[in-house]
Amino acid sequence: MKFQKSTKLGKLKSLIKTVLIFLYFISNSVAVENGKNYKKYTKIKILDKISSKNISLELKNGENIEYDDLQIKSIKCKHSEFDDDPEIIAYVQVKDLSNKNNDEVYVFNGWMFSSSPSINPFDHPVYDIWLTDCI
Repeated sequence: MKFQKSTKLGKLKSLIKTVLIFLYFISNSVAVENGKNYKKYTKIKILDKISSKNISLELKNGENIEYDDLQIKSIKCKHSEFDDDPEIIAYVQVKDLSNKNNDEVYVFNGWMFSSSPSINPFDHPVYDIWLTDCI
C-alpha cells in the first residue's frame, strides 16, 4: 500500500514538472514573437510620378514623417522567419495631407511586402511607395 502511494506521488510530480517545462517554452516563444523579430526602422522608397524623382527614407517605427503632401507612419517591420524565401514585411499608414475634407482617412493602411508590392498596393495619383528593408 505504501509503495502504491509513492509511485502515484512520483507520477504526479513528473506530470507537474512536464507541465511547467511546457509552459516555460510556450511563454518564451510568445516573447520572441512579440518583440525580438521586429526591427526599429523601416526603409522605404518614394517615387514622385510627376517629376520622376525618387527618395529613400528611414522611418522610425511608431513616429510620423511628413514628405510633401504625405504623412507616413510605420508601425511594425520585420524579416520573415523562413530562410528559403526571404521576405520583408511592414505595417504602414499613409495620409494625404492635401485632402482637407478627409483629415482622418488613410490613403493606405496595411501590410507592405517587399517582394510582392502588388499584393496590397499603395494607390496614389502622384506618389508610389514601396518597402525596401527593415533595420
